[in-house]
Amino acid sequence: MSTDYSDFEFERRFFVRELPDALRDAPALIVQSYFLSDGGYALRVRVQATGVEARLGPDSDARDVLELYRSRVDFAAVTVKGPSVGGTRYEAERQLDPKVGAELVRRGGAQVIKTRYAAWLGADGWSIDVFGGANAPLVVAECERSGPVTDLQIPDFCVTELTDDRRFSNESLAVDPFRGWSAAYAQELAAQGPRFRDDFGGNSTITT
Repeated sequence: MSTDYSDFEFERRFFVRELPDALRDAPALIVQSYFLSDGGYALRVRVQATGVEARLGPDSDARDVLELYRSRVDFAAVTVKGPSVGGTRYEAERQLDPKVGAELVRRGGAQVIKTRYAAWLGADGWSIDVFGGANAPLVVAECERSGPVTDLQIPDFCVTELTDDRRFSNESLAVDPFRGWSAAYAQELAAQGPRFRDDFGGNSTITT
């Protein structure tokens, strides 16, 4: 019997101090609103403007940026998510008309704004999110596959693993932005040191 993974996402996520300039060639502006964020469960509306590099900063306002690039929005979706366990998470998504999606994001929810860069590194496609607004200067890299993410080649710009650290989920960042606890996290990371999970098979490092 085959396993149906269509309503699940499989990913591993990593903290990054700074995005290498060489990877800034495939940007997409993403603005998303969370209408529910509780205990790992989330109801999200996302809009995306492919090819837009808004150069977001700590003062970027999600609604203002969305209004500026509204005509460039080419994708929208509503997504329901369950809690992440071991890099696996229930996710069901339905595509929306971009105009409807933009209005939903504009009108409500707790918002997150970021620029996503796509890169093929080693054997996998990676997404690197550079956050703006109250989550700046957070950068998170993730590798997502259609099945469990095992035996991963990890780029050398990844500092430590965030998989299953709920603080860094987008829905958590929407209601408890990184700005408010970044200093405490820096102290935590300095005290504990980098950590990479070894229960997904062997990890190796890619030099970028």
